[in-house]
Amino acid sequence: MALEEVIMAGFGGQGVMLMGQLLTYAGMKEDKEVSWMPSYGPEMRGGTANCTVIVSKELIASPVVPNPTTAIVMNRPSLDKFESDIKEGGHLFINSSLIDKEAEREDVEVVKVPANEIANELGNSKVANMVMLGAFIAKTEVVDFDSVMDALADVLPEHRHNLLPLNEKALKRGKEVVG
Repeated sequence: MALEEVIMAGFGGQGVMLMGQLLTYAGMKEDKEVSWMPSYGPEMRGGTANCTVIVSKELIASPVVPNPTTAIVMNRPSLDKFESDIKEGGHLFINSSLIDKEAEREDVEVVKVPANEIANELGNSKVANMVMLGAFIAKTEVVDFDSVMDALADVLPEHRHNLLPLNEKALKRGKEVVG
């Protein structure tokens, strides 16, 4: 598997950090080398938040990702900030529910995912991040879907395990968007 360097970005409270943690844990379950580096302002909820994740079969020299192979953007400010950083030939996942602007890059593959709309159809707007993660995993195949589900059970606190079926549905719906 080729090295995958991902930046995930959105408003605080959109579950960007959880997406990154899940991808990282799934990579660990598959004995891959991983790195997760969060970045957010002091305002947390409502402020901007992003994290970078690296998944590789080789050792990772640095967690810093100036030019990711993929950007997953959950809101317009994140699109404006990170679109230009993506490596040529990379992927740009756009939450089309909240971003009405078209991507400017023509040298990357743009994948529009109506994450919030799908989450609302499932009955909980908070799983938009899982919809987006499902689309990303299906498109890039950086980790197996089952590894993400196993990771979800590890990452979510036990008192939130009642949400595992909903999160699985959201991941599967995201997978269907690109399938």
